[in-house]
Amino acid sequence: MTLTTTSFGIRATAAEVLDGVDLTGRRMIVTGGSSGLGVETVRALAGAGAQVTVATRNPAAARSLVEEFPGTRAVALDLADLGSVRAFCDAWSGPLDGLVANAGVMMLPTRQVTAEGWEMQLATNYLGHFALAVGLHTALREADHPRVTVLSSGAQLRAGFDFDDPQFARRPYDPFVAYAQSKTADVLLSVGISRRWAEDGIAANACAPGWIHTNLTRHLDQATMQALGAMDADGNLVTPDFFKTPAQGAATTVLLAASPLLDGVTGRYFEDNQESEVVDGGPEVMAGVAKWSVDPAAADRLWDQALAVVN
Repeated sequence: MTLTTTSFGIRATAAEVLDGVDLTGRRMIVTGGSSGLGVETVRALAGAGAQVTVATRNPAAARSLVEEFPGTRAVALDLADLGSVRAFCDAWSGPLDGLVANAGVMMLPTRQVTAEGWEMQLATNYLGHFALAVGLHTALREADHPRVTVLSSGAQLRAGFDFDDPQFARRPYDPFVAYAQSKTADVLLSVGISRRWAEDGIAANACAPGWIHTNLTRHLDQATMQALGAMDADGNLVTPDFFKTPAQGAATTVLLAASPLLDGVTGRYFEDNQESEVVDGGPEVMAGVAKWSVDPAAADRLWDQALAVVN
């Protein structure tokens, strides 16, 4: 399989990726669009003319975006609450050109579960987005060449999906393993959509934005941040060379969500604006997408398990 490449490098910004792209009349949803990478994703899409719905637990936090881009609106959505997801989907009308599954939580220090008994990182990062995509399937199908973009992470290289104990009911809870599993599940979501909805003209791809200073890292302890070189001995944030700005981190997201360079591409994984190689996952692997993250059998199995919960 030939990998998809682009001329955009690791430091390209979201605005640069969409320079010259006209999204007038396109309707898009960005979950978690009121902070961090989500803000820059919304700015780039709306700046290119798209009508963007910011789906967020706190719509008031998106007020400045709504004021900056008159075609933008903010609507309440809590991905950890399937009732909230259903209400959001029920309120949507008309075609949907793009769904950007951007929201997420990372490294919750203690095990938390939702009303359905799902571990909170898996529930928020994967199950809520699965329910949202399924609930909006008809709206996506009604659009012309719609796309679903799922934000994963390089953490998917560290852990496959544990079908025997995905909720850490028996094995000891590990914040990072739980996060890594949820990010593997996110890639499997894009694979599942590409396998099931291709005949509807719906494309789905996943990406890793890279390391960026956002609220996502708020649960990382000082020792971890210092090990990354992202915090000094006094607890002040510093920016290592390998970190990106939020605008750079959102570049691959908008590439997948709206660039004509990705027309016809589906079921793939991207980082730094390029398609990634499929590799063996493991503790020493630094780039690529793990075989377990794009395994069609795992994607099908996870889809069936999630569908039984949301239906």
